[in-house]
Amino acid sequence: MRLLLIEDDPDLSRQMKHVLENDGYVVDTSFDGEDGHFLGETESYDAIVLDLGLPVIDGISVLGKWRKAGISTPVLILTARDGWSEKVAGLDAGADDYVTKPFKIEEVLARVRALIRRAAGQASPELVCGVVTLNTNSSKVTVDGMPVRLTAQEYKLLAYMMHHPEKIISRTELTEHLYDQDFDRDSNTIEVFVTRIRKKLGVPIINTIRGLGYQLANAQE
Repeated sequence: MRLLLIEDDPDLSRQMKHVLENDGYVVDTSFDGEDGHFLGETESYDAIVLDLGLPVIDGISVLGKWRKAGISTPVLILTARDGWSEKVAGLDAGADDYVTKPFKIEEVLARVRALIRRAAGQASPELVCGVVTLNTNSSKVTVDGMPVRLTAQEYKLLAYMMHHPEKIISRTELTEHLYDQDFDRDSNTIEVFVTRIRKKLGVPIINTIRGLGYQLANAQE
């Protein structure tokens, strides 16, 4: 999953980026509203973490511009401790949730996971496809209740597909949401990971749609 973090405090941004990446996310960062607005408008993200007190363009204005442009990416806003009016303004501008500073990073992680699930139409932290279950809270995968050990990248790929069970997903889309911008998008890494996942799961969960990409098998049943 790929996130955009817009926070002008360099120390907080660095800390949040580190924790989010350790939790398996690909994270792009921005430090002002103008640059953050551009990234959110031109790149594809699974969720955005947006501080409201930004230089150049404030967070409320950035969010309003995105929503007017039809960008529906889920947004978690960061607000001041006593900024109840900011919370109201942010939610009215189109934010999906908020966290009040100072916060525990575990709360941010939990809210980001929930936003991504809801945006994909998934209410439960347990995503199920046939006999395969993926728990987004624990990052565990089981087949018929038996645990399956996946590498971090294999888990990310499977998780992205299980968040979008009806969708045919291209190799380009998978690459964009699993790797940072300087990754070699002409490599065959995605194909290798799909092959490994199929072998480890031992069930035909991923179909190849010739010329288009991949789709979860039960989406065609």
